[in-house]
Amino acid sequence: MRPFVQRRFAGLILLIAALVALVFGHAQLAPSLRHMAALTGWALLAVCLFLTAYNARKKLPFLPLGNSRTWLQLHAYVGYFSVGLFMVHTGWRWPSGWFEGILAVLYTAVALSGVLGLFWSRVVPRRLTACGDEVVFERIPIVRRQLAERAEQLALDSVVSTQSAAIADFYNLHLAGYFVDPGSLWQHWVGTHRTARRLLDKLEDLQRFLNADQKKVLDELVLLVRRKDSIDEQHALQLSLRLWLFVHIPLTYSLLVFTAFHIVLVFGFSAGVGTK
Repeated sequence: MRPFVQRRFAGLILLIAALVALVFGHAQLAPSLRHMAALTGWALLAVCLFLTAYNARKKLPFLPLGNSRTWLQLHAYVGYFSVGLFMVHTGWRWPSGWFEGILAVLYTAVALSGVLGLFWSRVVPRRLTACGDEVVFERIPIVRRQLAERAEQLALDSVVSTQSAAIADFYNLHLAGYFVDPGSLWQHWVGTHRTARRLLDKLEDLQRFLNADQKKVLDELVLLVRRKDSIDEQHALQLSLRLWLFVHIPLTYSLLVFTAFHIVLVFGFSAGVGTK
């Protein structure tokens, strides 16, 4: 078994053992401990703070706090453990109060977005590798413009070099809009490449009616269409990770804010009950 698989397997075993110990321990100790809800609540808060610390770790890469891969693994497994801790804390039921309901919705949204983000962060690097030469996100608009300019220049030059307007007409009808369009995010997220395939099919059909000089121009246009499709896919994939962070991180901090209010309300209510 490879070391990577061994680490994953060991982590999964530890997670299952921790969840079993949590559920079994809660069932055994809850009848004898008056403040079990408070204990699990503080534990859940500590876990949430640890999970939030991963974002701070990414912003401080120069500190000797361990490598990012280890932090990511801990973040994932502790996040899964927090789900069990949350269920135990809430008594395996959905809260009835409106404030607790909002808190539960926030936690659920954070947990779901975390699971989806973890899955997507595993998929994106493999797909980016399959795209070929990876382009830095900030340079993608520049590369797109260069591809569009090259395609337009090829179409214009073909009129003189081939003594025919066939390629220029095809470019104006089918390719001009494609090279200036940022591409469909959904198509590239699901990996269909429908638009590029349709254009490549049309280019293949056109090739049958061209002479040798025109085919050379068309071959370069085919390469540009494929490169543009690759750039669009890279843009969509990299953008999806950035959009996910804009969802997951604000939800996390919102959860912490509501948790702070929850603690204040719990202590305020307990103090009020104690004075009567």
